[in-house]
Amino acid sequence: MHNLMIRGHCFEWGKRTYLMGILNVTPDSFSDGGEFNSLETALNQAETMINVGVDIIDIGGQSTRPGAEEISLEEELNRVIPVIKVLRKTRLIPISIDTTRAAVAKAAVEAGADIVNDISGGTFDNKMFSTVASLDVPLILMHIRGTPKTMQNNTNYQDLLAEIYQWLQTQLEKAIKIGIDQRKLIIDPGIGFAKNHQQNIELLRHLSEFKELQCPVLVGVSRKSFLGHILQQNDPKKRVWGTAAACCAAIAGQADILRVHDVKEIRDLIQVADAIWRS
Repeated sequence: MHNLMIRGHCFEWGKRTYLMGILNVTPDSFSDGGEFNSLETALNQAETMINVGVDIIDIGGQSTRPGAEEISLEEELNRVIPVIKVLRKTRLIPISIDTTRAAVAKAAVEAGADIVNDISGGTFDNKMFSTVASLDVPLILMHIRGTPKTMQNNTNYQDLLAEIYQWLQTQLEKAIKIGIDQRKLIIDPGIGFAKNHQQNIELLRHLSEFKELQCPVLVGVSRKSFLGHILQQNDPKKRVWGTAAACCAAIAGQADILRVHDVKEIRDLIQVADAIWRS
């Protein structure tokens, strides 16, 4: 896999695990909704993450928790663009825009974002691939079935790993055909999206199989409900140690990027896990 240069930062895949910090500028995300949905609180949180060594900040304005309602395009733009603009003025940190809409991806990149993180893997908006190709930025393709509102009714697989692998392969081929540089594609098996507790565990056990797709792999387990199920813990914020254990498993399974809420804690975990599995 080729190294990726983003805003002066070199991502050397396989050398270490990179840390993506979640910045939800939403009133209704599952674990931090309403905490960072003003410009001031969002920027303070971004600064906190930068100070503890985050590699990418992932900014999202549309909640993708199970059952989430879709917001208008205008509302999504109003939430994310001001944060990206102000952050970009003062910081060189790579920024990703967490969106399924091509219009938001375009506006965000024009405002200073560097990466598009599409939880629909390019399936919700048929202009996404052509837009990203013209912007010439990296794209993260995540596996999902249905929408966040319906996805947890879509967990019946004949062969979980084979179906997710095939789906990701198909989306990668479509993206490349439309003109996205293969070296700029990143995949995410979509833990917690149209998967039940056991299926999420199964995915983590077999994560390394996705390396055959020749793309960096992003994993998002942070505070998710399958951890709550194991820990018998209803409060997502009290799942940090569960998140850490799942992140450790992801690194052992050759994940390249971890997308998390608790940057400071997971930074320490990465340093130790990388010393064990990557040296």
